[in-house]
Amino acid sequence: MDDIIIARAIHILSVLFWIGGVAFVTLVVMPSIRGSTAPDERLAAFHRIEGRFAPQARVWVVLAGVSGFWMIHRAQMWDRFAYPQFWWMHAMAALWAIFFAMLFLVEPLFLHRRMQNSPDPGRDFRRMERLHRILLLLGVVTVLGAAAGSHGLF
Repeated sequence: MDDIIIARAIHILSVLFWIGGVAFVTLVVMPSIRGSTAPDERLAAFHRIEGRFAPQARVWVVLAGVSGFWMIHRAQMWDRFAYPQFWWMHAMAALWAIFFAMLFLVEPLFLHRRMQNSPDPGRDFRRMERLHRILLLLGVVTVLGAAAGSHGLF
C-alpha cells in the first residue's frame, strides 16, 4: 500500500504543477503578452515563453498519467468507470488524454509548423487564448470534482 501513497503524492504534485502552469500561462502570460505586444508579434512572443514551459508540462502530464493509472490498477478501481457518480474519474482521464494529445502529438507534429507560417498571427493568438481558457476551466472543474469526489461528496 505504500506504493499507492507514493503514487498519490506524485499525482497531486504533478497535477499541481501541470494545471497550475496552465493557469499561470492563461491568466498571467497571455494577458501580459496581449497588453504589451503588437497583435502580429504576440504569437512569436508566446512561443518564446511557452518553449520553456512545454517540456516541463510534458513531464507533469506523464507523471500524472502514470501515477493515476497506477493507483487505479493497484486499488482495483477500474469498475468505477461504469458508474456516473464517479464522473470525476472520467473527467481526469479525458483531460489527461486531451493534454497528452496536445503536448505530444498536435503541437509538435502539426500546430507549431502551422503557426510558424500563419497568415494572421493575431487571430491565431486569440484562438489560442480562447482554447487555453476552455482548457483551464475544464482543469479547474476536474480538480474540484476529483478533490470532492475522492473524499466522498458524490
